[in-house]
Amino acid sequence: MKHRILLLVWSLVLSLPGFAAETIRVELMRTPNDGIQPQTVVDSGGVVHLIYFKGEARAGDVFYSKKEPSISRFSDPIQVNSQPGSAIAVGTIRGAQMALGRNGRVHVIWNGSGAQPAVGHEGVPLWYARLNDVGDRFEPERDLITVAAGLDGGGSIAADSEGHVYAVWHAHVPGAERNEAGRAVFVARSTDDGKTFGSERRATPEPTGACGCCGLKAFADRNGVVSILFRSARDVQNRDEVMLASRDRGETFQIVYRHPWQIQACPMSSAFFAEGKNGMLAAWETAGQVFFTSLGDKDLSGPFAPPGKGKRKHPGLAMNERGETLMVWAEGTGWNKGGALVWQLFDRDGKAKSEHGMRDGIPVWSFASTFAGPDGSFVILY
Repeated sequence: MKHRILLLVWSLVLSLPGFAAETIRVELMRTPNDGIQPQTVVDSGGVVHLIYFKGEARAGDVFYSKKEPSISRFSDPIQVNSQPGSAIAVGTIRGAQMALGRNGRVHVIWNGSGAQPAVGHEGVPLWYARLNDVGDRFEPERDLITVAAGLDGGGSIAADSEGHVYAVWHAHVPGAERNEAGRAVFVARSTDDGKTFGSERRATPEPTGACGCCGLKAFADRNGVVSILFRSARDVQNRDEVMLASRDRGETFQIVYRHPWQIQACPMSSAFFAEGKNGMLAAWETAGQVFFTSLGDKDLSGPFAPPGKGKRKHPGLAMNERGETLMVWAEGTGWNKGGALVWQLFDRDGKAKSEHGMRDGIPVWSFASTFAGPDGSFVILY
């Protein structure tokens, strides 16, 4: 009887929110094969999918690997690009991005390096490749640009469970002035799991401009809503972070959020989306600080920022089953310069908790990625 009472008391203690928070564990892990620019996505079965860059920063390769829930290491890598040296890491925001689509198919997009010149348009290609039906290799990459050329900041990819795939990038508007105010966000859509894409179209007719050397991020949530985060450039100094959303499978987009920033320079910023138990999260950088917000059905909650300040860039997010969010970012990085990895845990209401840390070791042109484990802990790859 006494033993049963102790077990009951212990189970009640374990269920307390305060106790659960104290048991959070953050594990740091180097990217396999000394790769850089790790990006992870966890599927519904708990499999962690990973892409990373390896090789010469101006002409390297992208690799894909995965980790099953019961296995501690990632699988042997598969090269994504069939043309050696066709990817780029310089600038940090022009590298590959990944999305998981129907039946867990992996879709990858990246800026071309110039090793294989574009055909039929100016600038470099925007390469896209998808995992084949068997899952043992990637199909040969294809350049998705048809009319919207002048690629600078990196492209992004989103996919849903119904076979829709969205390739997103910003480029010169045909016929417009060749400056940042004359750029716009374009979307090319596929309805057959990336087998074919239609020609790209402007996401919105509003003249937002686009910060030329800033990255963007696209994401399709479990409800099929497609979101895009990018940095606008209405003129030389107004460079707000802008969020677009589509509830009709990318047919139309509306501006749903702006985070203002006046700066007379291109900050080479990046953005991030994550989805967890409590819904969608979005993260970005403004004025040396990193922010994230919760995307509800009606209103945006936040933005939230980690305590302190510094030269903070390249935020990443993951949410565990408790609704807690781990935010990671880089500090002190710059052109051809590495820096420090930093992380901060937040509760489900966006309040910073005691779990935080910093470690040197972000390589040149890289950043960190994080994912949540089934036990509520987090892993950070850097």
